[in-house]
Amino acid sequence: MPRLTPLHWKKLICAFKKLGYEQVRQESSNIMLKIKGKRPLVIPSYDSVGLDIITRLIRTAGIDRDKFLEMLEGC
Repeated sequence: MPRLTPLHWKKLICAFKKLGYEQVRQESSNIMLKIKGKRPLVIPSYDSVGLDIITRLIRTAGIDRDKFLEMLEGC
């Protein structure tokens, strides 16, 4: 099982868009993604988003780590 590593914000946006999330707005360095029926995701536009933030985003999206890594392929 591959380990999670810090990722660029563009890769995170790509992975969550594959799950059906849409970018709603951007306020300074925060990008908000929404999908109907779930809480919005707020992704900071950092060159290296930390593991704590990535883990929180995965939990908020309601997916497991393997599904997230699957969505990351090709991003």
